[in-house]
Amino acid sequence: MDEYRTSRMQKPLRKPRWLKRNLGASHDYEAVRSMIRDKGLHTVCQEARCPNLWHCFSKKTATFLIMGNRCTRSCRFCAIEHGPSKPPDRDEPARVAETVAAMGLHYVVITSVTRDDLADGGASCFAHTINAIKDTVPHTKIEILIPDFQGDIAALTTVLNAGPTVLNHNIETVPRLYHAVRPGADYERSLSIIEAAGRISSGIPVKSGIMLGLGETSQELLTTMKELYKAGCSILTLGQYLQPTVRHLPVERYIPPDEFDDWGSKAMAIGFSAVASGPFVRSSFDAASLYRSAISALARRHGEQRDPDSTPKFLHDAASLQKSTRHQKNG
Repeated sequence: MDEYRTSRMQKPLRKPRWLKRNLGASHDYEAVRSMIRDKGLHTVCQEARCPNLWHCFSKKTATFLIMGNRCTRSCRFCAIEHGPSKPPDRDEPARVAETVAAMGLHYVVITSVTRDDLADGGASCFAHTINAIKDTVPHTKIEILIPDFQGDIAALTTVLNAGPTVLNHNIETVPRLYHAVRPGADYERSLSIIEAAGRISSGIPVKSGIMLGLGETSQELLTTMKELYKAGCSILTLGQYLQPTVRHLPVERYIPPDEFDDWGSKAMAIGFSAVASGPFVRSSFDAASLYRSAISALARRHGEQRDPDSTPKFLHDAASLQKSTRHQKNG
């Protein structure tokens, strides 16, 4: 049996050496944590017990978690608390925007708990937050990591119409494992959200992520990556699943770094514009760098000069066309 494989009949394995980190003191870490606490905000870094928390806060970055810190679903891989949620805080978008400005962020990632209790799944909250950030720091790029909105395309359109820089929806795992890993979610529904996002707004790159180590086979993982690419996903993240508490699913296998490198190469060969693949990779990890890599690759494919700090002409033209079409429909 693989040295780094486990099963439900065994005790959990100790983490391998490549998952151990030495963390030092960081003034920026404490400053970011205090700022978020003082503003009454949440981050997925803290609520989901992300292993990159210290790394990101120390670099003065964070992934903001909107609409509270309690989820209406109870995915068996996620540390975010499940239970009744309060109504959305109307002042939260402004506080997020103020914090983004105070942190000096040029690229920010916004995600949320799943809110199946809201009529639009929280799509309008995403839109309000995007607009607040644009009003406060107009040049900041905004990546949105959304839930599946129960397949509601109107809710998805609400978010896309607000004009995020990147739209991310994580597929998380292979179809066979969905019932065990993501009760309440549906693989085909998530795939349809990704496909619809690219179809509705071709000027907004679509991103997704997969966790490895939950028991998927190599063929299942390869097939899932191909289906994501076919659906219109251009940016992909691949990372190691880590069990947040004993109440969550155990790790079935720890994937060595060189194997992650191989999967990253396979994903690029499939056609993805940018791929981050490694044990500590999460969907929002070094998101700005991954976005710049994707934009450079997409621009080259369209014969444009590389300029990762500006929007390529083909994306700008697509977004402008969509904006004009929506204006005509609403006029």
